[in-house]
Amino acid sequence: METFGPDTLEAAVVYFSNPDNCRIYLAAHRWPDGVECPRCGSKTVLFQAKYNRWQCGSKHDLRQFTSKTGTIFEDSPLVLSKWLLAMWQVVNCKNGVSSYEIARATGVTQKTAWFMDHRIRVALGMSKPDQFTGHVEADETFVGGLARNMHKAVRARRITGTGGKDKTPVMGILERGKDGKPSQVRTTVVPDRRKKALQAEVRKHVQAGSALYTDSLKSYEGLTEFEHGVVDHAVQYVDGKIHTNGMENFWSLLKRGIKGTYVSVEPFHLFRYLDEQTYRFNNRTMTDGERFSQAVDGIVGKRLTFDQLTGKIQEAGTCSDQ
Repeated sequence: METFGPDTLEAAVVYFSNPDNCRIYLAAHRWPDGVECPRCGSKTVLFQAKYNRWQCGSKHDLRQFTSKTGTIFEDSPLVLSKWLLAMWQVVNCKNGVSSYEIARATGVTQKTAWFMDHRIRVALGMSKPDQFTGHVEADETFVGGLARNMHKAVRARRITGTGGKDKTPVMGILERGKDGKPSQVRTTVVPDRRKKALQAEVRKHVQAGSALYTDSLKSYEGLTEFEHGVVDHAVQYVDGKIHTNGMENFWSLLKRGIKGTYVSVEPFHLFRYLDEQTYRFNNRTMTDGERFSQAVDGIVGKRLTFDQLTGKIQEAGTCSDQ
């Protein structure tokens, strides 16, 4: 992947400290064939340097626009340098980066950094048009805060049982590497570990006839359209090609980030943290600059308001079904 701009954090700090570089970088990603009006598509636009914005030559409402218009940055009073540095850290820190760290690094409040982090995660949610093929692993796990990390009052409210009772079930499907490409993962929050929920996800993301490997959970029984191999973890973890070690590795990375960096994640926000970790994992062979560049390509046409984030109104777009 060819890209321009910084390739290290040090270079990013220097490069994006110039507002012109921020505007040029975003414009090049949004409009590779030349700036166009995000509202009518016209290429007859005039840049107004005094106001750091463009004006569309066509007659319609809201003719003026900036590189933020129609992106996850829209209506934010923060300068682009803060946004881009925060995004750099989110997509390139292997175990994630907390809102407190973002706040210290960019000079904003923790509440603002928390809102920024979630808006950035929206850009990392990837479309999944094609089904996995070849050798595929499917596995599920529970995600939730450790009781010992909670305040006594919070623990009494949230921990009402043992095991996974008060944790959130999530499912992952991994396509093993092929054709010189690394393995790829898709993850989602599921309502439970029952057959209906898990098998629906498998059939949605895996092409019939593929080799499917799972553990011995009874919810996977009946997937006859796949070459279904089962490994019983009570007996062994690997039986030739039959294992789920790839997904187990991903769960380890995910939980290390949640427990070590974020400490506690509310269930209704969990799907965004899954998108974040999935994005880094699937693009792990890229350089930091390439991974960042691809993330910037995903900022257009996505929006997350504070009311949506806090549940006052339903979140729009790809996240509304979570």
